[in-house]
Amino acid sequence: QVQLVESGGGLVQAGGSLRLSCAASGGTFSRYATGWFRQAPGKEREFVAAINRSGGSTYYADSVKGRFTISRDNAKNTVYLQMNSLKPEDTAVYYCAADVVYSVSSRLRDYDYWGQGTQVTVSS
Repeated sequence: QVQLVESGGGLVQAGGSLRLSCAASGGTFSRYATGWFRQAPGKEREFVAAINRSGGSTYYADSVKGRFTISRDNAKNTVYLQMNSLKPEDTAVYYCAADVVYSVSSRLRDYDYWGQGTQVTVSS
């Protein structure tokens, strides 16, 4: 069973950048596709980005395409989310998730393991 711990969240002005990290332990990280999701107050958790086991395939929500980049370093058991040109509507708790079955998925139900989340706040 894999454990996931997110870090890198914080407060940033609109137009700024943040890089989130998700460190995995307790399993063979390269066996898992991983994804980032976010949940704003009063809203459902939504898909942000996903990456396959090798890092060779990625998938993004339309709302972040061209601004966010997901990547992974299997040697460090870590997945990253580089967020540029941040907007106030990007404010949310960001969650990392791992999926043992699917290659790249945007569906919450496909993910087996979840981190506790890290808060990202973008001020206008």
